[in-house]
Amino acid sequence: MRLTNYSDYSLRVLIYLATKSDDKLVNIKEVAEVYNISKNHLMKIVYNLGKLGYIETIRGRSGGFRLAKAPSEINIGELIRKTEEDFHLVECFEHKDLCVITPVCSLKHLLNSALEQFFKILDQYTLEDVTTNQVMLKEYFASKSDNVQLP
Repeated sequence: MRLTNYSDYSLRVLIYLATKSDDKLVNIKEVAEVYNISKNHLMKIVYNLGKLGYIETIRGRSGGFRLAKAPSEINIGELIRKTEEDFHLVECFEHKDLCVITPVCSLKHLLNSALEQFFKILDQYTLEDVTTNQVMLKEYFASKSDNVQLP
């Protein structure tokens, strides 16, 4: 199983925001520079993260975005469920199952159990858990962009 870039970039945006002070607004250009990601793609992700309630977006010339929740309130498993479109690991997970061995195959059950365990583990972690190395993250982000300032 591989997460889409959409989920990966959503996590990256939230990790970046978790290193900022509560009132600090961040802009698309800053995040795009740090991660070397397309600004257009990031705009869609930021919009969706705002719709999902993970970030607060402020429009206008001096606008930007920031976390809408504390990092400890952002569950990684929940985020992945909301940003991934498809968890059909194999054809038999889909409604249009054309696999001829589905009636006698045990693979679907095995893969479904693996997927459940995957989420069981992710559900144990929050954004706070994956950003415990704040100092290293801030230094790294600062080294990647001229726009990023250390506190």
